[in-house]
Amino acid sequence: MNVTVNLAALWALVCVALIILIIFCIVLVKHLIVTIKHTNQILADTETISGIAADRTKEVNEAVGEVAKSVSGIADMIKGKQSIMGALAEFVKAIVSLKNIVSKKEDK
Repeated sequence: MNVTVNLAALWALVCVALIILIIFCIVLVKHLIVTIKHTNQILADTETISGIAADRTKEVNEAVGEVAKSVSGIADMIKGKQSIMGALAEFVKAIVSLKNIVSKKEDK
């Protein structure tokens, strides 16, 4: 069986396929650009949220340390190792630090 292929028709078919491929690549790049812009926005939001969480964690860690110190002071007072005034001062410091954390949270 002999098949005759017209070289001009084959060349035209390859050119049409190449044009379709180029158009497809252009559309793909356009969609990728939009996706990358959205991804950058999400990463910026994530960075902001991570910074806020880190700040809050430091504040809470400091407050927990002060509360633990005041509870330890109260325990020492009960054992008779510390004066009542010293224990109350530590307790008041812990309460003030907790109040500051709550008020900062409400301000934002």
